[in-house]
Amino acid sequence: MSFDFDRIVDRTHTNAIAVDGFREYLLEDPGQTLPCPDAEAIAMWVADMAFATAPVALEAMLDRVEHPLFGYTLSLDSEFEDAFRSWCRRRYGWVPDLEHCLPAPGIVPALYNLVDLVLESGDKVVVHTPAYEPFRSAVTHRGCELITSPLTRRADGRVSADLDQLAATLTDPAVRMFILCHPHNPTGHAWSDDELRAMAELCFANGVLIVSDEIHCDLLRTGRRHTPLAKLFGESDQIVTCMSSSKTFNLAGLGLANVIIPNDEIRARWQDRHFPMVNPISLAAATAVFARGDEWLEELKSYLDANFALVDQMLVDRLPASVFRVPDATYLAWIDLGAYVPTGLNLTSYFAQRSGVLLEGGEKFVADGGDCIRLNLACPRSQLEEALTGIIDATLALAHEPR
Repeated sequence: MSFDFDRIVDRTHTNAIAVDGFREYLLEDPGQTLPCPDAEAIAMWVADMAFATAPVALEAMLDRVEHPLFGYTLSLDSEFEDAFRSWCRRRYGWVPDLEHCLPAPGIVPALYNLVDLVLESGDKVVVHTPAYEPFRSAVTHRGCELITSPLTRRADGRVSADLDQLAATLTDPAVRMFILCHPHNPTGHAWSDDELRAMAELCFANGVLIVSDEIHCDLLRTGRRHTPLAKLFGESDQIVTCMSSSKTFNLAGLGLANVIIPNDEIRARWQDRHFPMVNPISLAAATAVFARGDEWLEELKSYLDANFALVDQMLVDRLPASVFRVPDATYLAWIDLGAYVPTGLNLTSYFAQRSGVLLEGGEKFVADGGDCIRLNLACPRSQLEEALTGIIDATLALAHEPR
């Protein structure tokens, strides 16, 4: 491989949430004792990578830093938007309208903003569960109600939408928005075109706006291809698409996302309330990766494929009653340990205290997390093997304790 994904990068003392801020964000008791110094805990929870970002991003940032002025910056020449739209053409066979593409400081901030722009207190928003926790806060901060639509899960771990339940939920006239996580976090399910059409048509029939969070769309298993929801409904203005280079290239700390709003009224409200100023360093990095980041991404995907294969094999060998399938997308492994752990155990705190591995248990997600854990596999293989060994040992120790 041309890029070194085995390299371990020390993130301590960089103000990284994953390693320096985990106690307040992750643990039930921030004072909880770990079996190792905090700096030696293995962070596999927050969804950013332990890999150095693509060299093209670093080079672009360094070039921009050499110009010693960092004043108010807008994307005035459309180079960023053109690079993004070219990326969409190459990767998805879809090109969003330039006029519809707006910058945002991140997809979670964009969700908050869209809820504020579109909804009133008392309105309802539907999400599939289990769901990423910020979906809840993005909705409830406005005084709106989050309605869950549980995914159906088979014995082999594969999930699907319960279309009958979703249809019944969407008939409530108070439901005005559906936030689709596409691909889905935490399960890693990549929605098929048929699933996307079925869900969208249910929303259209009930006058429900769709916000499609596609932040994980580039992180599919090798050989798979992402279909933006909006590509299937090119004439609709009832789909807002959210994309970003942040997950794909490990640039989350730079705070730049693409929000595509075809609806004239919603877009006008966004533009009235949000001045499109951007960080000049972020602009340089995102433009570079969209223009020249394909090779790095393909090698990253191959490395992640091998990490998933390792997890699959270790679980088969040592925790055969666990339920896991290699996900279609994301770098996140969703593992059901229900055969080994007592119901109701705070798995996040247990594994931190017992193994020194920082992960997120099902209790950290909006409903239906069950006895699952979510592991971030975007890390060097040596670190993954060490962490998984600790998790398996801790799981087996728990399974042997009297219930």
